[in-house]
Amino acid sequence: MLSEFLISHITQLRTQPPMPLHRQLYEGLRAALQLAVLKPGERLPSSRELANDMGLSRNTVVAALEQLAVEGFLCSRVGSGTYVNEGVAKTARRRPPALAQQARALSRRGQELATAFSAAELEIQPFTPGLADFSAFPVALWQRLQNKHWRMTYPDMLDYSYGGGHAPLRRAVADYLRLFRSVTLDLYQVIITSGTQQSLELCAQMLADYQDTVWIEDPAYWGAIKAFMATGLKLHPVPVDEEGMAPGPQDDKTPPRLIYLTPSHQYPTGAVMSLQRRHQLLGIARTQRAWILEDDYDSEFRFDGPPLSSLAGLDTDERVLYMGSFSKVLYPGLKLGYLVVPRSLVEAFKQAHYDLNRPGQMPLQAALAEFIAMGHFASALRRARASYAQRRSSLLAALKPCLVRGAWISGAEQGLHLCLRLPEAVDDSAVARRVGQLGMTVRPLSAYCMQRRDLRGLVIGYGYAPLQAIEQWGPVLAKAIAAELTHAKEKAAA
Repeated sequence: MLSEFLISHITQLRTQPPMPLHRQLYEGLRAALQLAVLKPGERLPSSRELANDMGLSRNTVVAALEQLAVEGFLCSRVGSGTYVNEGVAKTARRRPPALAQQARALSRRGQELATAFSAAELEIQPFTPGLADFSAFPVALWQRLQNKHWRMTYPDMLDYSYGGGHAPLRRAVADYLRLFRSVTLDLYQVIITSGTQQSLELCAQMLADYQDTVWIEDPAYWGAIKAFMATGLKLHPVPVDEEGMAPGPQDDKTPPRLIYLTPSHQYPTGAVMSLQRRHQLLGIARTQRAWILEDDYDSEFRFDGPPLSSLAGLDTDERVLYMGSFSKVLYPGLKLGYLVVPRSLVEAFKQAHYDLNRPGQMPLQAALAEFIAMGHFASALRRARASYAQRRSSLLAALKPCLVRGAWISGAEQGLHLCLRLPEAVDDSAVARRVGQLGMTVRPLSAYCMQRRDLRGLVIGYGYAPLQAIEQWGPVLAKAIAAELTHAKEKAAA
């Protein structure tokens, strides 16, 4: 039966970096064509029948079938249905090299980077089906500003940027961080980068040698893991509790060169680092002569409680390097971020940034600087904050049925995702797969862990999901999770 073959094939695909459901179904159908499970001229089940058999939404099935039709594998006959193209045997594509063959061509580091903590498995996406929603961003205004600066660009704006970035943008960043994040800094300490990943790699390259130790939160941000792996550092996971990274006596035996933190909203649990814990980490950095890398990735979106000051704002020894980006307020593909470095490191970092990364995009930086100076950034932030607050409230309301079945929520006070914590006996990966079969995307908390085996939960993104979609799919998500929790409790009691 076709549906059984497709379910089996999709299950196998999940052992590799996962892909959207419609793409998984597309790959399964294409395999059925190539292996002659579906033969030339054969009629396929209707999209409704296939959706019912596989427990998928009809939109998911239609998207896969339409893609195969565009590529010439399928054809539609009015009033009759969808058929395998008669010439499909001639269009079958050569299978890609086996993963083992590909791996032999890579270095050991390359193999680790290609297989461990894959972004495709861990990057938080809108949980609702369909495309991400960026309607809060003023696209037309942004296009006008970019066009303006392209028209008036001077020749030096088309060259590399040696000074750390466009001066008006660096000034705007410095003013913003002084006012809203309590960071004490001067303009020349700000370096414009292509985002947090580049900031992390630059810090690792400049402040640590091969096989130096970096303390990293456990569970951890996958992007930081990859950046430190790529630069040859030794990762030392430190458990996170409700107050953030919690180093103990066992960690003192592995002194760090770098300490990577997301103190304002720990990624992915959402824990907020307490003031006492912040002073503890600053003390460790001072004693060990280590550097703290503070990733303040979503501090703009705090919905409950008073604003939190940054760790850099408490630093009196200049041991903290502070980084952020514009992606959360504007749009992910913007690829502009900033790094604030201690005064003693500024010239060395600027030189290395120029030599290693050849930074540019000066017209884009100029457009962003004007966007901020004219007050549009503040307006966009207010609109986005109000919009995301509505989406958050809708999701929290939808998830209430899960809370009476042993689940609880962490990290909902800030950011664009929350973490639905599950009892330790629940297989969060299995729950995430079940939710995926319904067309939604959530991430198992256990997948972000490095050494810990005691955390279970679901990381759920809501920021870029349309409010109407959350209102429609939130109850479906909650019902699916509640059913899994009930099943787990019944199984434990049997």
